[in-house]
Amino acid sequence: MSLKLKSGFEFDYDNLFGDGKVTKADIDSYADDLKKAHAAMNVMREKGFIKAHLSKDGEPEKVLFSQLPYVEEGHLNSPASLKHLQELSDHAKKDVDVVVSLGIGGSFLGNKVLFDVHCGSFWNAKSDEERGGFPKVYFSGNNIDPRSTGDLINHLQKMAEVGKTHGKDKLKVLLLVISKSGGTLDTMSNFMVIYDALKKSANVDVEVVAVTDPNTEKMTLLKKLAADHGWDTFAVPDGVGGRFTIFCDVGLTLAACVGFDIKAFLDGAKDMDEACKNEDVWQNPAMLNAALKFAASEKHGRDIEVMMPYGDYLKSVSEWYIQLLAESLGKQYDKDGKEVCYGRTPLVAVGTTDMHSQTQQHQEGKLDKIVQFVKIAKWDNDLVIPDAFPEAKKLSDISGVTMGEALEVARQSNADALASNNRYNACFTLPELNAYHLGELLYMLAMSVAYEGELANVDAFNQPGVEAYKRIMGPKLQELKAKK
Repeated sequence: MSLKLKSGFEFDYDNLFGDGKVTKADIDSYADDLKKAHAAMNVMREKGFIKAHLSKDGEPEKVLFSQLPYVEEGHLNSPASLKHLQELSDHAKKDVDVVVSLGIGGSFLGNKVLFDVHCGSFWNAKSDEERGGFPKVYFSGNNIDPRSTGDLINHLQKMAEVGKTHGKDKLKVLLLVISKSGGTLDTMSNFMVIYDALKKSANVDVEVVAVTDPNTEKMTLLKKLAADHGWDTFAVPDGVGGRFTIFCDVGLTLAACVGFDIKAFLDGAKDMDEACKNEDVWQNPAMLNAALKFAASEKHGRDIEVMMPYGDYLKSVSEWYIQLLAESLGKQYDKDGKEVCYGRTPLVAVGTTDMHSQTQQHQEGKLDKIVQFVKIAKWDNDLVIPDAFPEAKKLSDISGVTMGEALEVARQSNADALASNNRYNACFTLPELNAYHLGELLYMLAMSVAYEGELANVDAFNQPGVEAYKRIMGPKLQELKAKK
């Protein structure tokens, strides 16, 4: 059983639904709740309103992520904002040697997805021509690690020195610093250390692009710094939590710096949103995914989701999804103030890698998991496994097929083995790994958690648990500084 869209995107839930699994009766028992959830999504789209949602300051706050795929005047993504992104892209291609993307949470995880899918592991080793003139990219700000930050600074300084010995101009480094407030400890500490070190480097020219709260009347710290120093700015908009920001300037600035197809990405998200407007649960990918996972958790005890894409460059998709599911649905209290301690636990896995480690637990451990596969139907430049050693029969037997075909055989074998032992699993299929289908997948997952939040009656758009440690950490840092 599967739901397939016109684009070729497919959700195969055969190993999740039916006798001995989530049943039609399970889904039917949520009929009224699903209608209410779907109505809530329509209200969210039209008015940005979600029942009982408040900002971290306890004030009413709109939820606007569903607006992002639609590039229109007055929207968060508008013709003017995309023009600004194109200007950044042109500048990066023409005038920048290195981009350092500094962010944490969605400001790192989302950007890493776009980088991995578009650029791959060896982007920085390619020539300028092979990169299409776009700069090298490094990530920082996602941990307060003195060694890795120091290593990055040393690497950039040595790169600049080597360039000088070859008669090149100064190394042009763009620091893309992403923080709504400018007070994000992890990101801003790294930014200040790197900025200071590179500004003192004789062979480096540094510029800063700040992605921050766009409010100009009551400027945040980073917005004021940008105004004082003349830095170009992009928006971290109100109404879009960090885990959803891959579809706005937060993710799209990095995308612009590497030539990622922003239009196709947003088109994929938009077409998925149109599919998710269907009121029939069996024809709405996000509502169906949410209903099946919610029923599996609440009626069958399968409250751990292993996100297991098949492909190395999709691991970051799994890591992005971890934040999405954990922050959206891991809530102590429901919308009525009742303590429920709801949440499904997400885990990262990659096929075939983790078939040689985690799969033992998936196959024979507790009956508390759903394994969610992601597969690519058609790989670019799929490589044929050659008969390199015909004298070795075991190796010769696997020759003649492509690596993509072998990868799918491995995934299907894993799925079949799990299903044979009452282990729930499902599969999202992307026809190809490109910007459009990536937009479809990520938007569907984002909308799924919105639906599940309504089914569980929890606020899928706040994160009070994250704020708890921040309130403790600030005074502790002040105490530490006072002792210096």
